[in-house]
Amino acid sequence: MAAIATLLTSCLGRLDTAQTGGSHTPANSTGSAAHKPNIIYVLTDDLSSNLMQYMPHVKEMEKSGTSFPNLFTTDSLCCPSRSSIFTGQHPHNTGVFTNNGDDGGYGAFMKNDNEGKCFAPALQHAGYRTGFMGKYLNGYRPKDKHVPPGWDEWDVAGDGYRNYDYELNENGHVRSYGDDTQDYLTDVLAKKATSFVESSAKADKPFMLTVATFAPHAPAIPAPRHADSFPTLKAPRTPAYDKTSQSAPEWQRVLKHLTAKDERQIDRKFRQRVRSVQAVDEMIGRLKSRLKEKGLADNTYLVFGSDNGFHMGEHRLRPGKQTPYDTDIRVPMVLTGPGVPAGERVSELAENIDLNPTFQELAGVNPPPTVDGRSLSGLLHGRRTDDWRDAVLIEHHHAKSKKNDPDAGPDDAGNPPSCEAIRTADALYVEYANGEQEYYDTRSDPHQLTNLEASLPAEKRASLHKTLTALKNCKGTKSCQAAAHVQK
Repeated sequence: MAAIATLLTSCLGRLDTAQTGGSHTPANSTGSAAHKPNIIYVLTDDLSSNLMQYMPHVKEMEKSGTSFPNLFTTDSLCCPSRSSIFTGQHPHNTGVFTNNGDDGGYGAFMKNDNEGKCFAPALQHAGYRTGFMGKYLNGYRPKDKHVPPGWDEWDVAGDGYRNYDYELNENGHVRSYGDDTQDYLTDVLAKKATSFVESSAKADKPFMLTVATFAPHAPAIPAPRHADSFPTLKAPRTPAYDKTSQSAPEWQRVLKHLTAKDERQIDRKFRQRVRSVQAVDEMIGRLKSRLKEKGLADNTYLVFGSDNGFHMGEHRLRPGKQTPYDTDIRVPMVLTGPGVPAGERVSELAENIDLNPTFQELAGVNPPPTVDGRSLSGLLHGRRTDDWRDAVLIEHHHAKSKKNDPDAGPDDAGNPPSCEAIRTADALYVEYANGEQEYYDTRSDPHQLTNLEASLPAEKRASLHKTLTALKNCKGTKSCQAAAHVQK
C-alpha cells in the first residue's frame, strides 16, 4: 500500500485555500524542483492493523513518524476503496461499488471517467516524476497495454494474487513472469521501486511513487524464505471472536458457531498473511536504505497503508471483509518524513478519500473542488482545526455476481445486504436496504457486540439519519465537508 515528507511543509500555507476548493493549478514553487519533497506510498491489499506488529520496519515508522488510528475506508472492498483513494471521491461519485459488473471493477471506473480525477496527472503537471507499480483495479488487464494518463513509470499486473505466473504491463509492453524464486511479485516490485528511486535521483526530479502489493490478499503466498516462519502463530481471539451481536441483523443471526476445522483454517490463513507481509516489510526497509544512500531520506514522505481491513472469526464470520464493522473499515496508515512528529497518533476521523488531496497539497498543488476528501497535511504537522469532520461515510453494495471476483466467498465470510453507514468518534450507525438498522456505542462497546438501535431516542435517530443522508448525497469539497458535520 511510501514517501510523503517535504511536500507537506511547502503546502501548509495553502491548507485553508485547498480545503475550501482552490483552483486546480500548481502552487508557486520556490527553488528548484529537486527541492520539492518526494512521496512514496506503499498500498497493501487486505492488510488489517493486527498484522503491523509483525512488520519491524513499519513498527519503526510508527516510532519515527505519525499514525492515523481513526482512518476508515469508504467501502471495505478492493476496487471501490482504490477508486476512492485514487480520485478522492466517495463510491456514489466514482460509480464504483463492487469488483465487477455494471457498478464495479475497472469497467465502471473507466465508464465514469475516473482516470483524469487521479492525483498523478496533477503531480506530473507540477513537475513530479510519477510511478505506479503492482495492483491497480479489479478487471484491469495488462495485455490491453493501457497506461493511464499521468504516470511516467507503469509496471502493473492483473491477476497477481499468487505472486507467481503473472504478467506486467511495463510501460505499454507486456512481460510474463514465471514461478522461479526471482519472479516472486513483491520482490520484483521492490527491485523496480528502488530502481525508480535511483533513476529519479539521477534525473534530479522530485517523484511520487505508488507501490501497490497484492499481499496479504488470499491466497497470501509468502516468499520462499518466509514459508516456514511463525509456525505456531494463531489468529487473535478478540471479544468478538465467534460471537454475534445482541439484536444483530438477520444476515448475521444466521451464522453458525465456528467449528474446530474453521478455527484451524483461520489460524493457518492468519499465519500465511503474516508470512506474506514479511517481503512487504523488507521492501520498505530497502526503500528506506536506498533513500538514505541517495541523500533523499530527509526530503521524502513515506506512507504505509491498506485498501481495507479484514475479519477472521469476529462476529462468527469466516475470513473476509465488506462489513461495516471496525475490523473491516478501519485502515492502518503511518507516515514519516520532513517535519512529521515522531510517535504521534492523530485522533481525528480520516478517510481514504483524504489521500488524493493530501498528496496534491504536499506536492504544492491546490486540490480541485471536485474531491470529496480533505487534506491531512495540517493534522500531520500538528495543526488542529475546530471545523474538522464529525463523521465518515461507508457505502456497500451487495455484489450481484461472484464471477471473476477474487473477493467472492461463501455467505458466512461476509458481504452483507447493501447498506450505508456513518462512523463517528464514538458510534457506528448502519442503515440496510432491507430496512434493518444497527447502532453501536464504540467507546463502551469497541467490538460492536451490542446493537442499541431499538433504544435510540427519536431525536438521536433523526440526527443520525439526516447526517447519513447528507453524506451519501454529497458531491465535492464544499458539499461533503458540510455534510460531514452532525446534522441537527
